[in-house]
Amino acid sequence: MKNKTAFITGATSGIGMATAKLFAKNGVKLILCGRREERLKSLSEELSKITTVHTLKFDVRNKEEVFAAVQSLPEDFSTIDILINDAGNAHGMDAIDEGNIEDWDAMLDINVKGLLYVSKAILPKMIARKSGQIINIGSTAGKEVYPKGNVYCASKHAVDAINQGMRIDLNGKGIKVGAINPGLVQTEFSEVRFKGDSEKAEKVYQGYTPLKPEDVADIIWFAVTRPPHVNIADLTVMCLDQASSTIVNKN
Repeated sequence: MKNKTAFITGATSGIGMATAKLFAKNGVKLILCGRREERLKSLSEELSKITTVHTLKFDVRNKEEVFAAVQSLPEDFSTIDILINDAGNAHGMDAIDEGNIEDWDAMLDINVKGLLYVSKAILPKMIARKSGQIINIGSTAGKEVYPKGNVYCASKHAVDAINQGMRIDLNGKGIKVGAINPGLVQTEFSEVRFKGDSEKAEKVYQGYTPLKPEDVADIIWFAVTRPPHVNIADLTVMCLDQASSTIVNKN
């Protein structure tokens, strides 16, 4: 893996950041992508001590920014072996009739269209080389629908469908495609969903032990280190206390 280069979106927090750190420890060259420049800079400084790092600041919602960023990569980083489509978010938790249209747009633009834009920008060179791997970060919300999850669940169901479609369309082209679908992971996710309401966000993770970003990063590492003939096509992971999106054993 030391000669491999990984392109990670959503690298400035949560699962993306944990994955970047684990990959760096294993000598993978990194292209770290995100919107928060200070965090990118800080993470790059930390990980540059153990591997080669390049950062790209762009918003996955903006297709012009996405394609310009990928095209701007220096020669040393132009061969992308692994794409981790991690950038995603949840905005609001409302009944469908009370939903905020701007929240809907943000979720569909980032979770669905952003994933498509980044994949579209990176795939041509993978196809030309007949080599590469794409890991799409889905969610248990892409496997079931829960109350007031409507559009977020729809966006993650779309990721599930795109993951399957990618795998079918790229069959025979030497590219592995798979999804990792986590349940409850303690990250900034809930703080974003509840728009900075820390009290509400903290309650989501109280009374049980949720997954940590590092737990998911371990699974991603497992997926990218399988033998060439093995592809982790679709994997769902939850903490022990979670049985479904709505059934969580809280003490």
